[in-house]
Amino acid sequence: MGKLLFGPAGNSESFFQQGHKSTLEAPNWLKKQGQDKFSGGLDLFEYSFGQGYRMNFDMAQKIGQEFKNHGIELSIHAPYFINFANPDPVMYEKSLGYIRTGIKFMQAMQVNRFTFHAGSCGKETRQNAIALMTDRFKEFMPLFEQELGEGMFLNPETMGKQMQIGTWKEIVDLCTISPKLMPTFDFGHINALTQGSLKSKDDYKRIFDYCFEKLGEERTRNAHIHFSKIQYGDKGEIRHLTFDDTVYGPEFEPLCDFLIENKMNCHIICESNGTMAEDSVLMKETYLKKCKF
Repeated sequence: MGKLLFGPAGNSESFFQQGHKSTLEAPNWLKKQGQDKFSGGLDLFEYSFGQGYRMNFDMAQKIGQEFKNHGIELSIHAPYFINFANPDPVMYEKSLGYIRTGIKFMQAMQVNRFTFHAGSCGKETRQNAIALMTDRFKEFMPLFEQELGEGMFLNPETMGKQMQIGTWKEIVDLCTISPKLMPTFDFGHINALTQGSLKSKDDYKRIFDYCFEKLGEERTRNAHIHFSKIQYGDKGEIRHLTFDDTVYGPEFEPLCDFLIENKMNCHIICESNGTMAEDSVLMKETYLKKCKF
């Protein structure tokens, strides 16, 4: 049987409302979440460098060690400024720099997964933008492969807006370039981009079947997942919601059923709007209940 791990992307509003201020306090807090429903608390945490690397390596090491001491797996998210489809060579070098620095933070924080947004089309046609991005990944991944230790992966993420590169097929195809690339399937983004297509277990099966075919067992069974409900319009994602939403979805149960039946070992990071830990607890509770039957 596989094992799913659950946790939030960043600290919930309740974390701060309860008087906590530092992510150093998060591991102990996370182990107490859901304790009225199951033992052991939450298993994961994703630290975002979305607005840039505003942390020194000494603090990064302290945070990484604190999470390790509590048995919580830590992943990181790259700055949002990366765009490997930008034809400007100066901007390309900046994107490479964000990845290089991120790998150093992976090492300092004892992290194995580094999620990033691969890029957007800009003024280019989608075909040309993807072709440029593919060529660049083929160019730089052999260099990064040498820096990534055993079990360490770079995780391009599926995206939720039409102008962004990151349909689930585009991301899986990108990951065929290197064994050190593993998808981050953001199912809220996928659902938003496809106008609410994720409704049944088979909808998820189609995505994972393609991943099994293209990337094989290890990277598919251990895929990184972002999950939240997301409001969308004609052009895709508008904003993240909480699990209280009854309009937009997607719902977690069909995904959970597929993951259990196929003995998956995925990491599931919740990106709900302000209730990331609470909704992670709801997902873990659902998972554990289903495992008993």
